[in-house]
Amino acid sequence: MSTALIDERRSDDSPSRDRLDRLLRARSVAIVGASDRPGALGASVLANLERAGFDGAIHLVNPNRAEIGGRPCVASVADLPRGIDAAVLAIPRTGVLDAMRGLAERGVGAAVIFSAGFAEDGAQGLADQREIARIAAAADMVVEGPNCLGLVNFRDKLPLTFIDMPEARAEGARRVGIVSQSGAMAAVLATTMIAREVPLGCYVSTGNEAATGVEDFVARLVDDPDIAVIAMIVEHFRRPDAFLAAARAARSAGKPVVLLHPGRSAAGAASAATHTGAMAGDHAVMRTHVEHAGVILVESLEELGDVVEIATRCPALPGGAAGVVAESGAFKAMMLDLAEEVGLNLPPLGDVDSPALRAALPPFVPVSNPLDVTAQGLVDPGMYGRVIAALAEDARIDTIVVTLIQTDIRTSSVKFAAVAEALAARGGIKPVVVAGVDEGGGVQPSDIAALHALGVTYLPTAERALRALARLANAAGAARAGQAQTTAPFDDLPAVGATIPEYRAKQLLGACGIAFPTFTLAHDKEGAVAAAERLGYPVVLKAQAATLPHKSDAGGVIVGLADAAAVAAGWDRLIAQVGAARPDVELEGVLVEPMAPRGVELIVGGRNDPAWGPVILIGSGGVAAELLHDARLVPTGLSEEAIAAEIRRLKLASLLDGFRGAPVADIAAVARIVAALGAVLDANPAIREVDLNPVVVYPKGEGAIALDALISL
Repeated sequence: MSTALIDERRSDDSPSRDRLDRLLRARSVAIVGASDRPGALGASVLANLERAGFDGAIHLVNPNRAEIGGRPCVASVADLPRGIDAAVLAIPRTGVLDAMRGLAERGVGAAVIFSAGFAEDGAQGLADQREIARIAAAADMVVEGPNCLGLVNFRDKLPLTFIDMPEARAEGARRVGIVSQSGAMAAVLATTMIAREVPLGCYVSTGNEAATGVEDFVARLVDDPDIAVIAMIVEHFRRPDAFLAAARAARSAGKPVVLLHPGRSAAGAASAATHTGAMAGDHAVMRTHVEHAGVILVESLEELGDVVEIATRCPALPGGAAGVVAESGAFKAMMLDLAEEVGLNLPPLGDVDSPALRAALPPFVPVSNPLDVTAQGLVDPGMYGRVIAALAEDARIDTIVVTLIQTDIRTSSVKFAAVAEALAARGGIKPVVVAGVDEGGGVQPSDIAALHALGVTYLPTAERALRALARLANAAGAARAGQAQTTAPFDDLPAVGATIPEYRAKQLLGACGIAFPTFTLAHDKEGAVAAAERLGYPVVLKAQAATLPHKSDAGGVIVGLADAAAVAAGWDRLIAQVGAARPDVELEGVLVEPMAPRGVELIVGGRNDPAWGPVILIGSGGVAAELLHDARLVPTGLSEEAIAAEIRRLKLASLLDGFRGAPVADIAAVARIVAALGAVLDANPAIREVDLNPVVVYPKGEGAIALDALISL
């Protein structure tokens, strides 16, 4: 799928609701390339429309037929009546451009183009796709595709696709809308939802997105009162700003957006000029921005289906604290391990602090979370109801997970019936997920249907349930904005592609509130010695040149110089080493700086992504920064409190919080540096990357200081 059109449409180019509805809710359809030949795309589209019971007007175009299946055919697009809502182009790519011109002349509102061979197939294909976009823009036409499988509007019985879908029978006020660039994956996900009896509103496959993209359809689904959850499979966002706006609107409307975005393995550019650039790859930057816009990211089709089903069946989304009911002590331990791995909070519960649970259980069953009810549920099925009622009333628990061993149909039906009876009796309690322990065990379809009728999701394994709930819980706390700092843009920045050396970067960033050691730029040995005497020993010498971003690699850093003689000798050694390693480099001077006291080392950096905008990286610092990959990415504009919370999610957070008696570090000072750097990136979109490595953090109240700085344009 081509990315060539990413910058050719602005965020304000989105089609209106009425224009999109001429496709999504078409009342008149033309099939260009209609046929009755089995297997032909045009024949399949017509068969789907007739089988679905579409009651709008259907117009057929075939130059060689006067009628098909009793329906009249016209010879060309030019013979169609004016103002048809949508046309399906089931024709070879060679005829697409002429057909598009004809549709535009007849005032057709939308086109679905199945044909491939456009932007994904070389220069001519790209040129033809751009011509489709031009025709569409001039005619105010919505285009789905090219290289797509069409759409299905399940509510209006409108299948504009050649795929033969299973019948979607599930009904409900809360429906799923599917938007996918891949037509095959859209159909796969729709089939999955149908099999799970999840109500569907529509699925849309966008293909190459010549004129209309995923962000346009998402924005329309946000405005659709019947759509409760939006499921997406996207390989590349062509207009990230428009998608983020749609995602934020979905969050405000209370509609979860669940996204599967392949491409994690491609993150990180080998040619990045800074540690930040290497660690904050394209996929990671995308993930940061969409998560903070409220999007729930998942990592597999199975997980996508699980999260979407739970979000659709639960009118109130599951919260971050779960109470788990289990039937095995060993399985209880496994759930604790998994919850820690996926980041799902299982609040500890005990006999003393949980009187309702204590009263619900026999004396020999201790209160805990997960709660092991043993095999007592078969002897006393009413215990499931008492336990669920107690968890429902516990303010520490947001979501209830009931895991059931399904060894045989008879015993599992006893337990399923008891759980369903308890839920039906209470009504409107907290979100509940029921999960099997032994996948493939005996479960009656009627037992699952009874849970579905109560708004409860059933999943074959508890592992899947906990992973899906963790996704939902983590997304709920991801978006934390704040009062963004502001700063004036820098004057007279070098040309794009240039690097600003450390001394100049520190001057610019220091004026914006980022703390650095006091330094002097020396131009000769004598000046370096004088600067060291003035600054105080020990000092460090650092070679400075825009063409030498990684000074250490060329021997351009000499540390621990304790007196004037050491500085003089260090100067000679530095000049010799840089000259040998990089004879092409002309130094602008040598930075003289006091050696900073030891502290906890972090890296703080920023990247202005051309598509997604600025993002800040916070992670373990020093030479191990890229090796450990212990980093968090955050967007600009977060509050200092939200930034501090992200810092505490690092693996080295225990070092910052006083590990083994060490002093608690000044996390607030790091948060101020991050906020200030975010303001710099917001004010200077020409900056590609900023690297502060390391940032040394001192005990609480003593601040943090950046020892190095590099700005790449």
